[in-house]
Parts: sequence; structure tokens; C-alpha cells
Amino acid sequence: MHPPLPPNVRRLLAARAARSLGQGATYASFSLYLHALGFSGAAIGTVLMAGLLFGALLTSIIGPLSDKVSRRALLIGYEIAAALAALAAMLAPDRSVLIVAATVGAFGRGANGAAGPFSPVEQAWLAREVAGEERRRAFAINATLGFLGMAAGAALIALPAALGAGYHSLSSYRALFALPLAGSVISLILISRTRIAAAAPSPASNSSSTRAREAYVTRAENRLLRRLAAVSAINGMAIGIVSPLMAYWFLRRFHQGPATIGPALAVSFLLASAGSVLGGRLSRRLGAVRSVIWMRLVGVALLVAIPFSPSFAIAAGLYALRSAFNRGTVGARQVVAAGLTRAERRGLAASVQSLSTQLPRAAGPVLGGWMIHRGQFVAPFLLTAAMQALYLFLYGQFFGGTASDAA
Repeated sequence: MHPPLPPNVRRLLAARAARSLGQGATYASFSLYLHALGFSGAAIGTVLMAGLLFGALLTSIIGPLSDKVSRRALLIGYEIAAALAALAAMLAPDRSVLIVAATVGAFGRGANGAAGPFSPVEQAWLAREVAGEERRRAFAINATLGFLGMAAGAALIALPAALGAGYHSLSSYRALFALPLAGSVISLILISRTRIAAAAPSPASNSSSTRAREAYVTRAENRLLRRLAAVSAINGMAIGIVSPLMAYWFLRRFHQGPATIGPALAVSFLLASAGSVLGGRLSRRLGAVRSVIWMRLVGVALLVAIPFSPSFAIAAGLYALRSAFNRGTVGARQVVAAGLTRAERRGLAASVQSLSTQLPRAAGPVLGGWMIHRGQFVAPFLLTAAMQALYLFLYGQFFGGTASDAA
């Protein structure tokens, strides 16, 4: 039996679960909503890109700032902004308002319950609360709860059709924004109840040997952070081409609607939660780096098979299975990033990983949306698979000898 996690960790995990419910609903429905409004594939990708670029800008500011100011206050600010964005999207039918709200709220991004551009704050806070094996467990549970919430949110978009309302009226799409609104309010309450103890001051030393040692460690950490940025950029571009547009791809390739796409994506997140549990166990046995490589290699093989599927059921099944292996490594990758620096620079490390992923990922939806709109249903997957394979090769080369790779 594991000892209970600290109260702050439990509240952060519960906030992620609440937040992920709304994210799952918008991931499964937002591109379909834009399509119903008459947006082209490239236009849908551009709206998604705007949210990712805005998030990247905030991440570049918030991540390093989180090492110096209250992480609690930063997350509270994020939840307030996210709630206002969801409320605006739900109540205002104007397209310009929707685009601004989508940019702020990152609708359709599918962040697995993470706090958007404030995700580095969340990661650094968790890493501060627990260490060693408990840290691995906390990150694995964090990812699992996010996937379960995403699954529930994606499944709920089938509710209007089950109740006979369907999506003939755009009001059914707008009503779904009540889910991210509720998730943000619940998360706000949970984070408001956390308490952060003041960090013990580091002992000051002006000796030349201490300064030299500090400079040496900082240079070594910076070298690892540059490598993290390089591989994360490749991973981000690959993710952006296909992942935010899967609902749109199912719509165009197999002519399916929200009533079937939502449950299909829900199954993919359910399997991702199981994959997260598997990833946590493999991380303990093989080390975090090797567990990432082996699981995501299986994901690459499944990704190549998806576009050649003869039916929606087979394609959705392969995508769900691929989610288990690909998304199941989220916790392990966060453990690797958290272990690259000292505690006082973990906000920086998490922001490097997040920012270097988000910037190239922002360009992906425009390219992927344009290709899918033109009927190129295979090429986006093959391009993504090639980039994922390169990412895994470099990931092993760069981090295979780090402490995180130890079982």
C-alpha cells in the first residue's frame, strides 16, 4: 500500500480531473462546430493555431516566472480566464467573440486536463511536493485522471443526439461549453484551498569553489534543456498535424457526426488512461526514458495503419489503441523533464518542454487541416509517423544516460 499523497497534490489532481472534462468535450466537438459554421479545413487549423500560439506566448512568460512568484496565484488567474472564455463562447454567437474565446481558452487542443499555458506551473508545483518514487506515482495518477476526464467529456457530446436534439441547431454546440465552464469553476475552488509553505532559503556562499560548481551544474542543465527543446519541437510539430484534427478527419474520411465521433474519442482516452498506468509500471521497471521509447514505437506503428483502415470502426479502434501507447507516456516524459534540473529551475524546465512543443505544434493544424480538406487522408499520418520516429531516436540518444532512465 502506498502512503496517501500530500493534500496539495490531491487537490491538484482533482483540479486536473475537473478541468479535463471540459477539454474532452471541446476536443471532440470544437472542429466540428467550426465546420458547421462554414469554416474550411485551413481556417479550422488557423483558429487552433491561434490558441496554440497564444498559449506559447504565455508559457514563455509564466514558466520561468513560476520559479519566483506564487504558483497558486498563477493557477487561480488561469482558471478565472478559462471560465470567462467558456462563458463567452457559450453565450455569444458572434464568430469574432468565439475566435477570441477559443484563443484564450485553447478549445479543441486536447491538453489532457493540463492547465494550458500554465501547465509548467502545475508540473513544477507537483514536483516540489513529492520526490523519488512518489513523484513518479503522482505524475502517473495526474495523467490518468486527465485521460479519464477527457474520455467522459468526449462521450458527453453524444448526449444531445441521445436526447433527440442532435446538432441540427448550433445551440447544441454552444451548450457544450458549459462543461469547460464548470470544470474551471471547480478547479478554481480546489486550487483556492491549497496552502503553500514558504521555501527554506538556500544557504548563501560566496566562495569561488561554490560559484564554480554552481556554474558547472547550470551549464550541464542548460545543455540538457537545449536537447529537450530540440526533441520537443519535433514532437510538437508531429502532434499538431493530426491530433487536434482527428474529429475533423473522421468527419471528412468516413462522414461521421458528433454522436459517433464523441464516443470513439472517449474510448481512445479511456485506453490512454490504461496506458498511463502501464507507462507508470514500465517506468519503474525500465526507467522513464526507455518506457517512453518502447511504448511510443508501438504508437508509431499503429499510427501508420490508421489511414489505411477500410471502415470507421477499425480506424477508431486503431486510434484508441494508439492513444494507449502514445498518450500513456505523458507522466514518464514529465518525470524526465523534472529530473533535468535542480528544484529551483523546474518551472524553467517544464516551460522549455511546453514552449518548444507548442510553437511548432501551432503550425501543424494549418498544414493538417489543409491536407484533409483537399482529401489527402493518408499523407498527414505518414508525415506524423516519420517525425515521431525521429523524435524517439533523438530522445533515446539525448536522455538514455540520465538519472530518469534508471529503473
